[in-house]
Amino acid sequence: MSSGKPAVRLALLGCGTVGSEVVRLLHDQAEDLTARIGAPLELVGIAVRRPGRQRGDLPVDPSLFTTDALGLVKRDDVDVVIEVVGGIEPARTWLTEALGAGKSVVTANKALLAEDGATLHDAATQGDADLYYEASVAGAIPLLRPLRESLHGDRVTRVTGIVNGTTNFILSSMDATGAGFGEALEEATDLGYAEADPTADVEGFDAAAKAAILASLAFHTRVTAADVFREGMTGVTAADVASAKEMGCTIKLLCIAERGPDSTGQESVSVRVHPAMIPRSHPLASVGDAFNAVFVEAEAAGQLMFYGRGAGGTPTASAVLGDIVAAARNRLAGTRAPSESAYAHLPIRPIGEAVTRYHISLDVADRQGVLATVAGVFAKHEVSIATVRQSGRDEDATLVIVTHGAPDANLAATVEDLRSLDIVRSIASVLRVEGGV
Repeated sequence: MSSGKPAVRLALLGCGTVGSEVVRLLHDQAEDLTARIGAPLELVGIAVRRPGRQRGDLPVDPSLFTTDALGLVKRDDVDVVIEVVGGIEPARTWLTEALGAGKSVVTANKALLAEDGATLHDAATQGDADLYYEASVAGAIPLLRPLRESLHGDRVTRVTGIVNGTTNFILSSMDATGAGFGEALEEATDLGYAEADPTADVEGFDAAAKAAILASLAFHTRVTAADVFREGMTGVTAADVASAKEMGCTIKLLCIAERGPDSTGQESVSVRVHPAMIPRSHPLASVGDAFNAVFVEAEAAGQLMFYGRGAGGTPTASAVLGDIVAAARNRLAGTRAPSESAYAHLPIRPIGEAVTRYHISLDVADRQGVLATVAGVFAKHEVSIATVRQSGRDEDATLVIVTHGAPDANLAATVEDLRSLDIVRSIASVLRVEGGV
């Protein structure tokens, strides 16, 4: 199908798992894409580290490969730069060069956006260029554009999400089988869900980067990964999962971004990533395997749920391709996407001021007055106890306490004081509780 219009010319930076799928989709859907855009898409260059590497049956002319990414970006015949390499540098240099020169950019680089998205947005403004990054959070799930555009007339108050497929698979497996963290991680690795070095996933770095991007869009405020409180899930045990089940809960690694007053009453933003118990009736509780889901709450729209595959070459490439189509249409129409909305400039609320609840499991001496002593520590820090459950006797006595909502600083101080009691042999676990258990 010929549109009669000149092609929109693309430069691809990176041709790994995602980049290869982008190339395949561009080839396989060429006719439909031309019809949707109103002009054909032409891939004019692909920057890679090893141009001679075998890439199977990838439908691309080998002469398009180059090791000179910056040179490719600077070419006059490039309209849209697609970056799927990742990392901070040299990606930041490539993309700021492209944006400053007025070229549209499509990126999946969550680490760069979370650490220094401001530089990219400023370059886009300077060059009057498009910056799209739907693929940076939750793979193929259409999430960022609704936050950026569809909900622009509303006031988003909270975003709660499962945004890392690896940790969700691990926790889902622990919940289903009773396995410990190590066993579930080994299974995730064998199935290809976990990297050889899973640190970024299990320690929450990946989710924290995505949380920063979500909070920036939802609350019209620049939020970086450094602003996000982060706690990994390596400390979650089979006993924690079993205790959650007894409460009618499951454990998920959540990213939580909230807008609300700080301790002085000033409007502010709280962003955190940590494992938490949620009731099995919560929409996020049924999200299993390596799927992602994000629960958005807004004043007028109410509660919205976005669900789907959050990772993998093909789902991520789908999101990249959607951004390419949008950028190409804008170039043909002589328009650009909505620019960054960071007018609110809300301060970041520290984790100590976040109101949450704790589930605390204590190994205690089984003697008279223990419960009263423990309750006194909670009262000292103005933390109200919701439920107490005791199991075992003598050396096996355990207290499981769930609190009402309180500032995290008060709850943390309570736990520290409990550690100093001679009647508390050990604190077996501390988990936050979300979702109105």
